Amino acid sequence: MPGFTRRRFVMTAAASALAATSATAQTDPLPSWNDGPAKQAILDFVKRVTVEGAVDFVPVPERIAVFDNDGTLWSEQPIYFQFAFAVDRVKALAPEHPEWKTEEPFKSLLAGDLKGLVASGEKGLLEIMAVSHTGMTTESFTKTVTDWLAGAQHPRFKRPYTDLVYQPMLELTFYLRAQGFKTFIVSGGGIEFMRPWTEKIYGIPPEQVVGSSGVVKFEMSADGKPTLMKEAKVEFIDDGPGKPVGINRFIGRRPVFAFGNSDGDQQMLEWTAAGAGLRFMGLVHHTDAEREWAYDRQSHIGKLDKALDEANAKGWTVADMKRDWKRVFAFEP
Repeated sequence: MPGFTRRRFVMTAAASALAATSATAQTDPLPSWNDGPAKQAILDFVKRVTVEGAVDFVPVPERIAVFDNDGTLWSEQPIYFQFAFAVDRVKALAPEHPEWKTEEPFKSLLAGDLKGLVASGEKGLLEIMAVSHTGMTTESFTKTVTDWLAGAQHPRFKRPYTDLVYQPMLELTFYLRAQGFKTFIVSGGGIEFMRPWTEKIYGIPPEQVVGSSGVVKFEMSADGKPTLMKEAKVEFIDDGPGKPVGINRFIGRRPVFAFGNSDGDQQMLEWTAAGAGLRFMGLVHHTDAEREWAYDRQSHIGKLDKALDEANAKGWTVADMKRDWKRVFAFEP
């Protein structure tokens, strides 16, 4: 087990045990949440749907909870962490591709020219993702991801990216599972990028991760072993209206509980809300520039605009990071 994995697994296991114990003892299952409307809404919902015989009771098999990942379970600024991985992969592969010194978007990426990189648009982004995520077996890609997470550090916090998990949301997933819920990640991020580490960090196994995916092809290797090769073709985008589609395709049950943080999660929350019976829809609102970041309507990443208006109009729960969270990350005092 790599060093980062062992260290994070021990920390996460300890936090998990603490949260699970708290939930079982019915003391405070969400200790990193301040008392207030958001925390109370969560506790009230769980109580109402788990008391057998109550009007709002939900049978265990139907207790499906879905969470976005970027900006909901861990940070997403200043760039999505998966894109940071892609950038580092391009830099690592650059010695094998001298032509990149003169070809965009690689020229701008290698020179640290953010304006030039942005100017390459979606086409440039897809080229970067293609060269960094394809042309290898799924096993090789998994190792590449775990090796990167073992050594990469966030530019602001100087910590492993896996330390940038929100402690209040981690407690929430533990609490829900202790109450019979099955928790899923439904993210616009790449499914092959997330699956290698979600179980160790969140306690959510790979089969409960729904994400964007590329085409994977079965092949026999030169030594006669079956392999799955990652190709440079997009198969499914799990964002915006794609999220309800992904839930239907890969989970097969409409959630009763959904949490996101951006307009990319709006349709997932709407799909959840449209079901019969009591439902919970929540948004993380990034309002704490000191401990994390403050952004919403004008942000280039994790834009929260239309979904925030709908949340306010329909009474969805909005967790204000500055107001509702005692601490953001586990490493805080």
